[in-house]
Amino acid sequence: MAGLQQTNSEMILLSWVRQSTRNYPQVNVTNFTTSWSDGLAFNALLHSHRPDLFDWNAVASQPSPVQRLDHAFNIARQHLGIEKLLDPEDVATACPDKKSILMYVTSLFQVLPQQVTMEAIREVEMLPRHSRVTREEHIEVREQHFSQEVSFTFLFSSCCSKVVVFLPT
Repeated sequence: MAGLQQTNSEMILLSWVRQSTRNYPQVNVTNFTTSWSDGLAFNALLHSHRPDLFDWNAVASQPSPVQRLDHAFNIARQHLGIEKLLDPEDVATACPDKKSILMYVTSLFQVLPQQVTMEAIREVEMLPRHSRVTREEHIEVREQHFSQEVSFTFLFSSCCSKVVVFLPT
């Protein structure tokens, strides 16, 4: 059951990230490993919620993934109070550590707005299996089980978070 809950949490977290970074054409987050290694996803996630903190184009044009990652981690530390839990060099690899990325993105999730739409969740459900968790590992989310506004409560690193899912009217 713990594995099932964790996978469902990952699906919702991935939905939130994809929804938040949708307007950044250079960013396509499909997992919690390779999608983060160039540093663009972290910066897009921060910029989507706090565009006042930095110029997106200046960061996106930086030639080095390590520079972009360092930028994101410094912005999160200075303005959101999130400790620099990751070293840019450890993320700027062919396959960064999934648990480390999940831990850091969860820290962002806890301080940034958390609204997730059903559309974003359905989009993650449709991702190819190799890009996300397997279907056997996650709890099916069915629209008929939701009223107009539903609260998901799930566990992230022994800290409860609440996500409100808004269904289209």
